[in-house]
Amino acid sequence: MTTQDTPGFSLAGGGGNAAPLAARMRPRSLDEVVGQRHLLRSGSPLRRLADASAAEAAGTSVILWGPPGTGKTTIAQALASTGSRRFVQLSAISAGVKDVRTVMDEAMRHRDFYGEGTVLFLDEIHRFTKAQQDALLPGVEQGWVTLVAATTENPSFSVIAPLLSRSLLLTLRSLDDDDLGELIDRAVAAPQGLGGDLTISESARSAIIRLASGDARRALTTLEAAAETARAQGHSELSDADVESASDQALLRYDQSGDEHYDVISAFIKSVRGSDPDAALHYLARMIVAGEDPRFIARRLMILAAEDIGLADPQGLVVAEAAAATVQLIGMPEGRIPLAEATVYLATAPKSNAAYLAIDAAIAEVKRGGIGRVPPHLRDAHYPGAKALGHGKGYRYPHDTEFGVLAQQYLPDLLVGREYYSPTDHGYERELSDRLAKLRRITRGG
Repeated sequence: MTTQDTPGFSLAGGGGNAAPLAARMRPRSLDEVVGQRHLLRSGSPLRRLADASAAEAAGTSVILWGPPGTGKTTIAQALASTGSRRFVQLSAISAGVKDVRTVMDEAMRHRDFYGEGTVLFLDEIHRFTKAQQDALLPGVEQGWVTLVAATTENPSFSVIAPLLSRSLLLTLRSLDDDDLGELIDRAVAAPQGLGGDLTISESARSAIIRLASGDARRALTTLEAAAETARAQGHSELSDADVESASDQALLRYDQSGDEHYDVISAFIKSVRGSDPDAALHYLARMIVAGEDPRFIARRLMILAAEDIGLADPQGLVVAEAAAATVQLIGMPEGRIPLAEATVYLATAPKSNAAYLAIDAAIAEVKRGGIGRVPPHLRDAHYPGAKALGHGKGYRYPHDTEFGVLAQQYLPDLLVGREYYSPTDHGYERELSDRLAKLRRITRGG
C-alpha cells in the first residue's frame, strides 16, 4: 500500500532521471493526458470530478476499464492531484481485506478531523475477491473515499453488482497512432524525458508506434531502450536499427494503410481458402506482431467462413463468429488464441462457395429483369379483399403431408425450373446434394 498525504500530490517526474521514462513522463494533470478524448472533453464526468471539491467529489466513484497502457493509473493520479485530496493506492495483487479496512478507517478520520477527502486508487480490481470488494462498500457508500478502480477485464463479470451500481463506468480505448506519435515527440523533447539531445527518424518513430500496439507504456519503454542503444553507439539520431536492436522483435515491414497490409491479409485469406493451416498461421502471426486490429482479422474470418466454406461445414461460420465475439470481449494478447483456433478450423474444413455463387447468380438474374409475378397461391391472403383477388387459393400446406414436402410451384412462371444453388461433394454438402435432388424432384413434380 502506498499513501501520499500531501495535498495535490502527483507522481509526475517519478523521482528524477533514475525513474523509467514512462514514470518520468506521467502527466501531472488531465490536460496533459494523451488520448481518451471521449472521456476528457469539457464538461465530461471525468472533468467534473477533477474540478470538484473534496466534499463535492465524495460518493462519486469511478471504474476505469481498458487495455494495458491506456492511462488508467495516470488518470487516477491526475484526479488526486486536483484539489486538497489524499491519494492512497492499493494493488489487488498484494492487498487484503485488512488493508482495505485500514484505508477506510484512515479516510473517515481525515474527513472528520481535517475535512480532507481521500482518493483510493485500486489497481486490478478484478483480482479482488467478493469479500475484499464488500469491504470497499461502506467507504464508497458513506463518501469516505472517492474510489478510482482500474481493470483490464469486463467489470460486469469481475466487479460485484453493489459496487458497480455505485460507480461511474468509463471505458478507455487503446491509443491510436496519432496519440502515440504525440507521446513520443513529447518524450524526445521534454527535459524530464530524453531532453532533446537526440532526434528521432520518421522510420524509427513509426516502428515504435507499430510495436506499441496502442500501449503508451510500451511505446515509452521501447523509446527509452532504443535511446540508450543510440547513445551507446554515439548516434545523434535514433534510427529504426536502434529500435530493432533494443527490441526483442524484428521490425516488420507492415504499414496498416499500405501495400503490405493488403498483401498479408490477402495471403492469409488465400492460405485458409487453400487449406494450408501452417501458412495461414504464419500470416496471422505477422499481423498480430505488427499490431493489426484483431477485430479486422476476425471480420475477415467470418466473411471467409460464409464465402469459401459455406454449407460444406455449417459450423465454420459459428466458429468464426465465436472467435470474433471472444476477441471483442477479452482483447489481446489472449485474443490470439481464438483467432488461431478459428484459422486452423477454417483452413482444415471442407470448402464450398456454392451458396456464395448461388446468391450472386440470383441477384444477377434479378438485375437483368428476371423477376416475374409471385404465383397467386403464394401471395398474402390475410388482408381484407385478398381472397376475392384469388390470393392464397390453391396453396398446399407442406406440414399436412407425411414427409413435410409436396409438389408445388414456388418460383414465378418466368423462372420455373431455374436452379441457382449447385452443392458440391465436399463435406456436409455431399449429404445435402442428395437431399436437394430428392426435394427438387418432389417440389417440381418429377
